[in-house]
Amino acid sequence: MTTGTSGGFRGHGPQAPLDLGELGPAQVESIVGRLADGTMPALAGALAKASNCVHPVRLVGRSESVDLRTGEIVSTFRSVDEPMGLLYKPCGNRREAVCPSCSRLYARDTFELISTGLHGGKGVPAAVNANPLLFVTLTAPSFGPVHRIRDGKEPCHPRTRLAMCPHGRRLTCWANHSPDDPRVGAPLCGDCYDTVSAIVWQWHAPELWRRFTIALRRQLAVELGLRDRDLKHHARLEYAKVAEFQARGLVHFHALVRMDGPDGAGSPAPIGAAMLQHAVGHAAAAVTCTALPLDDRDVERILRFGAQTHVRIVREGTVAGDEITAEQVAGYLAKYSTKSAGADPEHLLPHLARLTEFCRALSARALAGCPFACEERAGDRHPRLCGACAHNPYALLGRWASMLGFRGHFSTKSRRYSVTLGALRRARRRFQSLAVDARHRATPLDTRELEQRLMADDEETTLVVGSWTYDGSGWPRPGDKALADAAASRAREYARWRADQRTTNPA
Repeated sequence: MTTGTSGGFRGHGPQAPLDLGELGPAQVESIVGRLADGTMPALAGALAKASNCVHPVRLVGRSESVDLRTGEIVSTFRSVDEPMGLLYKPCGNRREAVCPSCSRLYARDTFELISTGLHGGKGVPAAVNANPLLFVTLTAPSFGPVHRIRDGKEPCHPRTRLAMCPHGRRLTCWANHSPDDPRVGAPLCGDCYDTVSAIVWQWHAPELWRRFTIALRRQLAVELGLRDRDLKHHARLEYAKVAEFQARGLVHFHALVRMDGPDGAGSPAPIGAAMLQHAVGHAAAAVTCTALPLDDRDVERILRFGAQTHVRIVREGTVAGDEITAEQVAGYLAKYSTKSAGADPEHLLPHLARLTEFCRALSARALAGCPFACEERAGDRHPRLCGACAHNPYALLGRWASMLGFRGHFSTKSRRYSVTLGALRRARRRFQSLAVDARHRATPLDTRELEQRLMADDEETTLVVGSWTYDGSGWPRPGDKALADAAASRAREYARWRADQRTTNPA
């Protein structure tokens, strides 16, 4: 950590320059050029407005804000009036490996969404913090032995040296893998590993989750001695779920499951956490999904979740002495929501590259024989398929090869769990507008009932009409990206420092 002003964050002040790391000649030349031509202040302003995004979207055009009640043009915004002559908008990518700045904002919104469902606020009653709550992890089944990290000093696969697979490869590994070892997640024998079934399971994982929620509601009705259709009159099941890619390339689902009364969030639940835990375990073990064969040479598969289902009680005690708090769970889910598949085209691990290749090959195999050559277009962003191929369940598998066959949302929630990401983003825009108005009037921002004003569902009285043209993506000079990375890193350091201050010096 660099030094800076004493008594506060050490990254502030003239004695705390940004850490740019190793720069190439082109980056150094562009930074020196900005200092020489006087455009560094304009770049600093653009970086701040784009939240230090690594790959911002460049736009050219104008927009006008119109008062819907009077038809009057309230304000006009033009990109040519910006310091750099363009409007830079954050890319909004949720993956930390792609854009640390935008993924941090996404994680903060996800944390706020989950935390609101835990403690209330933003329109959710505070009484919701007394309802039963579980932390559920649903895993993928095993499709063959893979290199793994084990607790303690145990080796990866400590079997006898004579253990051989039918392909003549040893099924032993005495290494103690580190988390950054590229072998972690790779099959011990690629030919023995059932890659086709793994991809088919991944493709149907969102459907498995949907069926799990249905099975859970049915099991709760059985526990309460009710008919399925009568459950909503006695209890409501709410959840927030994220999907996390494991080292082997398959997703695990992590979810907060909450039981409310018939009147929704805050109403007393008819059952306790122990009964809810039993229902979740029963539903996870019972749910199945039938996967149709890829072609005439393939077989039908019955898919289910893995045997390692974890269900922890967050409220009403702990399980087997395992302690976990609601804040920890919210932090876990927010972190998982920004984790990528690990299939970065620039840094492909061999076993993940194999999965992407299989996705494209299986898609082509499913569409093989089409007289209109749909298999050649299946991997396009917007493929145009014939009528028969459009109804093939695996037609778009190749399009999702970069996600290793997972086509679901990474972060989802039930309708009444808490606020939505859209509501949080709308509140952020409203706050920025209020802050700008306060600065223009040179008056302090009125914080009375601020949350109610920001989260209100009233209709907007202003319509923004814009005409924008895409000019490109990224910063115009090589050194600009290095400055954005360094500024975003410093912002993350400051956020961690503030969090530590709140922990060590609570109000």
